[in-house]
Amino acid sequence: MPSTAQALALIAAVLSAGATIFVRQGLRGSDPYVGVWINIVVGTIGFWVAAVLTGQLTRFTIVGIGLFMLAGLVGTVGGRLLRFVSIEKVGASIATALINLNPLVASLLAVLLLGERVTPTLLLGTFVITTGTVLLSASRSSMGFRSWHLVFPLLSAFCFGVVAILRKLGLGHMGAVMGATVNTTTALLAFAAYAVGSGNRGTLTCRGRSLACFVAAGVGENAAVFLNIVALGVGAVSVVAPLYATTPLFVLLLSPVFLRSFERLSGRVVVGTILIVAGVVIITGLTPR
Repeated sequence: MPSTAQALALIAAVLSAGATIFVRQGLRGSDPYVGVWINIVVGTIGFWVAAVLTGQLTRFTIVGIGLFMLAGLVGTVGGRLLRFVSIEKVGASIATALINLNPLVASLLAVLLLGERVTPTLLLGTFVITTGTVLLSASRSSMGFRSWHLVFPLLSAFCFGVVAILRKLGLGHMGAVMGATVNTTTALLAFAAYAVGSGNRGTLTCRGRSLACFVAAGVGENAAVFLNIVALGVGAVSVVAPLYATTPLFVLLLSPVFLRSFERLSGRVVVGTILIVAGVVIITGLTPR
């Protein structure tokens, strides 16, 4: 029987994959900016409710707030916006696979900024990931996107890699629930300020099928983030991280069912995705901690 941490990590991976499918469906009748806005609103409401119910409203420090505010700008605004744009430009499967590179980014940043050492496992995982990325890049003609569009998911992966370091530092100063609350609230205020300041208030409105899909995506994605944090709190990183990194595989399984008329999967996409997931599992699951 799987442990609690394993079960939570797998549930989080499935929820994240489901959120990706809903995002792709919502983008049929709307744009990434609207989707991100609704996603952040849903997350902010959910985390504030969680903070009240768990009694963590007063458990914070100034340093912790600063770190999670920065995480909100880098990850929740930058990372999620680039994620939505990626799904629109290159499709759900390829976008999810490349964004899944964020543990590699976090590992490299940990080597550069936190003094962690380069290991054979990191080098092997990097090689496997690079091979998978090359295969995804070679799929551009069959998937109907340009090579430079891969910049969007790669930048999203970079943002999420950076935010992993920020959250790791922030959790040393405050709890996960309150940290996530500060994170999403900062993103909400920043995104609203941008929309109002730029005169593009239409970014904040949505209706119909797209609204329903974006709300469902927001619930799924923010629940996945929360469950992953809880799983990390009760289980080892070397167990939780590889399981959560299987999200692209669930996207591959769901895409033929829910996105069959919207995007096609080639053999290169499937193999490339599997290689990237394998590389991430090698780095997160086999690297000594």
